Amino acid sequence: MTATVSFTIDSPLGPRTTTVAYERKGSGEPLLLLHGIGHHLQAWHPVTDILAAEYDVIAVDLPGFGASEPLPKGVPYSLGTVAPALGALCTALGVERPHVAGNSLGGLLALEMGRSNLVRSITALSPAGFWTEAERRYAFAALLAMRAGARTLPLPAVHRLSRTAVGRAALTGTIYARPARRSPEAVVAETLALRHATGFEDTLAAGGSVRFTDDVPGLPVTIAWGTRDRLLLRRQGVRAKHTLPGARLVRLPGCGHVPMSDDPALVARVVRDTARSAAVPAA
Repeated sequence: MTATVSFTIDSPLGPRTTTVAYERKGSGEPLLLLHGIGHHLQAWHPVTDILAAEYDVIAVDLPGFGASEPLPKGVPYSLGTVAPALGALCTALGVERPHVAGNSLGGLLALEMGRSNLVRSITALSPAGFWTEAERRYAFAALLAMRAGARTLPLPAVHRLSRTAVGRAALTGTIYARPARRSPEAVVAETLALRHATGFEDTLAAGGSVRFTDDVPGLPVTIAWGTRDRLLLRRQGVRAKHTLPGARLVRLPGCGHVPMSDDPALVARVVRDTARSAAVPAA
């Protein structure tokens, strides 16, 4: 069940209050789950129950996405703002240095949280920020096209398309290798999440100059990339490995950009293996 929490964040404008939505289940060491741009926490639903058997799982709608409020007016959607805000969120929820798993934008945020010593292990699934300029332009153009489609398609057309495998591929084939596995209800919900994402443009604009160039020493880090990722091509995983020489680089055979639905068991195993390798005791 989705709940909300309000907390204070530091920003260039001074302290501000923001409110985010989250789902929490399970018990054990805390595990924070972060989705990608234009998505929502439900992207993690295929693996949440598997992970909740071993961890205190907290899946979050990032500010300006899903059911979360946008950041206060004038507060930038930058790594330097959002990553510390997620640390403040954890404090508000009574969690200290969780394991974190993130996809795409969420993977980049997970790495930034690790660089700031806010987490105890990192699993980054197709993280943003390891692109060349040409690869970034291609990915941003694809995301803008998806956003335009989600905003212009009439709702009855979205429902109609979601009821067929071909229609689900048309709506979500950019991010899933196996879009037919998504339920019609999930496809409608994520299309509407993309349509109504108030933080989309500001997040995309902030990401235009992002390159993750720092190592994250002292933490277990796994970079995992789907072999059928059509948005952030898998050669970026090799680039990430060069940037993070201590990280484990894992192939996700047959998976697309959002692999949690394409192969839930594999993704859950990768997250668990990374978390289990952490030497930091539970809070």
